[in-house]
Amino acid sequence: MLEDNFPPQLQWKPDPITLDATVEEAKKKLLKSIKRSVYVYRVDCGGCNGCEIEIFATITAVFDAERFGIKVVPSPRHADLLLYTGAMTRSMREPALRAYHAAPDPKIVMSYGACGCTGGIFHDNYCVWGGTDPILPVDVYVPGCPPTPPATIYGFACALGILDQKLHASHHVAPEGEKAPIAFPAIPYKVRTAFEREARRMSGYYYGKKIVDEFMLAIVRDQDDVFGAVDSLIAKETDTRKRAVFMDLKALLLSKVAVQ
Repeated sequence: MLEDNFPPQLQWKPDPITLDATVEEAKKKLLKSIKRSVYVYRVDCGGCNGCEIEIFATITAVFDAERFGIKVVPSPRHADLLLYTGAMTRSMREPALRAYHAAPDPKIVMSYGACGCTGGIFHDNYCVWGGTDPILPVDVYVPGCPPTPPATIYGFACALGILDQKLHASHHVAPEGEKAPIAFPAIPYKVRTAFEREARRMSGYYYGKKIVDEFMLAIVRDQDDVFGAVDSLIAKETDTRKRAVFMDLKALLLSKVAVQ
């Protein structure tokens, strides 16, 4: 070949597409968890057909939900996801229940549209019980009158996450005598609770819990010099917001010690 006569550094070589590590990990998880298409069965309990128009827009060429492996099937016996539209009317109660019992477990129930979620404008009609949830255990709600195709795809994505959990669910049965370990048992319960409430008040539930755990861990590790451990923790912290929480917790600790 002609390229063989050129030095390697002068030859053009295509750059392969590489995925970000987080994208690669998410892709592996998705391929490992579901490994097949997800089948949707639609049940119209009594609506105006506006939701059906948006559902068909979602699965046809423009939005093409089938590219995610989401397919509409004609029988609930093939369904992973039951999509209920319209308000739950008296005449559709039995068909809705038959569709639910015909679908194999594990299955996801989705309430679609304002009528499916709450009964919509028909909520106070003499023959309407409301949305889907008075009759069936709903997993995902997609509000809107009607929901847009992007909202529909987002609802399907949420449902797929729940379906993944149901497919790979594990249940722990506690043996007799098993007890859950208490976090930081060396710190009195009321003091520990006060720390947690204060940290969560300042930084939110999730990050407050992480910060207060770090604070209490420093206390437990050096019980001979608690305030020295706390001062060292504050001095090493570079995040000013986190340091402010540590300082506030230190002030709370001082107040507890003063009371004692």
